[in-house]
Amino acid sequence: MIRSGYILIGCLVLFVLGGAALALEFPPPEFETDYVRPTTETPNPQQGYWEYIDAGVLLATLSLATYVILRKRCRTGTFIVMIFTLLYFGFFRKGCVCSIGAIQNVAMTAFDPAYAVPIAVLIFFGLPLIFTLFFGRVFCAAVCPLGAIQDAVLIHPVKVPRWLESGLRLLAYLCLGAAVLLAATGCMFIICRFDPFVGFFRLGANWNLLVFGLSLLVIGLFVGRPYCRFLCPYGVILRQLSRVAKWRVTITPTDCIQCRLCEDACPFGAIRKPTQTWPAKEFQIAKLRLALFLVLLPVLIGAGAWGGYQLRDWLAQAHPQVRLAQRFALEEDGQVEGTTDASDAFRATGRPSGELYAEASQIRGRFAIGGGLLGAFMGLVVGGKLLLLSVKRRRTDYEADRADCLACGRCYSYCPKEHERLKQKKETVVARG
Repeated sequence: MIRSGYILIGCLVLFVLGGAALALEFPPPEFETDYVRPTTETPNPQQGYWEYIDAGVLLATLSLATYVILRKRCRTGTFIVMIFTLLYFGFFRKGCVCSIGAIQNVAMTAFDPAYAVPIAVLIFFGLPLIFTLFFGRVFCAAVCPLGAIQDAVLIHPVKVPRWLESGLRLLAYLCLGAAVLLAATGCMFIICRFDPFVGFFRLGANWNLLVFGLSLLVIGLFVGRPYCRFLCPYGVILRQLSRVAKWRVTITPTDCIQCRLCEDACPFGAIRKPTQTWPAKEFQIAKLRLALFLVLLPVLIGAGAWGGYQLRDWLAQAHPQVRLAQRFALEEDGQVEGTTDASDAFRATGRPSGELYAEASQIRGRFAIGGGLLGAFMGLVVGGKLLLLSVKRRRTDYEADRADCLACGRCYSYCPKEHERLKQKKETVVARG
């Protein structure tokens, strides 16, 4: 049974990676000679009011989710809020404004003095972080439409081994670092461009993105929220904040009787068992391993920085100005036939080609620094995960992991103490009535 589960998980991983590979293939458009450029349309200025309405709905749903999850301990109420936010933020508002995508706006504001992040976007970025800092991942539980659409299709959860989950989560850190780098350098908003579910929310998108999103939903039938756990860059930030949350989900409302009924309740693998005391020999090995990984940490950071620096030219290809400069150079040297819309547009400006090449060189320089920082960040993440292998947190009861718990409330109904609480509550209501 375990072996077949691993095989299934492996097939699903290959499936999502294949879908991601398809999503990344965006060939340049081919226009016919009689192509007519569309007329620029000015958006309705009243559309801006919707952003503040959205911010109000965000605050209301975060508050309601916090109440039903932590106060009422009600999975049904959590599911109702989740469906509402899926319909409102997902299908009605078509995935915008998005807390996940707001990472890019904030990053661009930090590195580009000419860009100012809209207030509504800043609210969408910061408000879930504040709630997570106090109440855990209630945003993930019921407010995020991307999480809701995955939660709605989950029918037969399969456990993902912790070592595999930890390894796959590196993709989320990579997505976060890449999103910040590409936004800071003015390339693109990669989170928005490759949003796997925007095609469903807007009832139409690039075919490759639809395949990618459908792949994740098929995986989501068996693996709980694959995008949230393995790809979401915003979830990386929420994970760290939830570690220090003041209030959080507890499996039992009172004391844990260690009945083990909750052990298989969580489809996200977030329930941790009580720990046992390490044998003296194993404890000594763990101490030596910890010392080794501490020495290895700066090596990993340095190696990552060097690798990211070496990828500077490849990373710079993401910037349209760099691609234009390369194309323009090939056209000037006669190595290619014809021109492109971008090169024609540049010629129409009358600027000398030397300015274009100088700009491309400056952009490559920024990517050299950014690539090094991205590599160092990934080295730090890998080193941190290795360090955790030698650190064991003591637990006397079954607990929801502070970082991994998505506050869905599924574990409540498995706890006998929760049933006692509900029974006492019902008896109290009847007595008062």
